[in-house]
Amino acid sequence: MHNELYTDGVSEVTVSGSVVRVDLVSLSPFEHDANNVPKKVFQQRLIFSVEAFANSVEVLQKALQGLVQAGAIKRVQRATNGNSDSGSEQVVSLPTDIPRTPNASKNFR
Repeated sequence: MHNELYTDGVSEVTVSGSVVRVDLVSLSPFEHDANNVPKKVFQQRLIFSVEAFANSVEVLQKALQGLVQAGAIKRVQRATNGNSDSGSEQVVSLPTDIPRTPNASKNFR
């Protein structure tokens, strides 16, 4: 049996020489901010060589592209704040009006 880890996201990526550290966070069930939003709490750190990190990013980009093509998520334009460059940045958002379907591809290849 393999250990599995759930994460709500990445809080920080640190590069030091030829080592990349990726800090994973989870939303705390106990700690909340002033708006009653769960705080992000450090859970675990992934440590990569630069080469392994670059290869991992490539795999994650392929997975993201597969999720976009399957309609599981969609890209949206980030609002501009007067700077013409900031409007070109894209973020990924979960659509609320698209029904979820099972993924047809395990590897998005």
